[in-house]
Amino acid sequence: MTDRHPPQDCADMPALRQQIDRLDRDLIALLAERAGYIDRAIALKTANNWPARIPARVEEVVANARTTASAAGLDPDLVESLWRQLVEWSIAREARVIREE
Repeated sequence: MTDRHPPQDCADMPALRQQIDRLDRDLIALLAERAGYIDRAIALKTANNWPARIPARVEEVVANARTTASAAGLDPDLVESLWRQLVEWSIAREARVIREE
């Protein structure tokens, strides 16, 4: 396991890259965890005859991501773009299972 170091404590590119690689692994683990919740959403939506796409929820998720990004000092436009792609992937995953187009 790689120790966590703030960017300013990385003395060289290998140390910096090690931290970026660690963060990438952490992000992927979080995305995998999120996918598990999407799987649960599929079960709930199927049981309740709900559609995969709920437009108001899509916009709520994107707005929340933009707000969180702004608060963290990250470009909200970048985060919105990433989140829209993530949400679309999630909806497609749900739709495949609950047989929506």
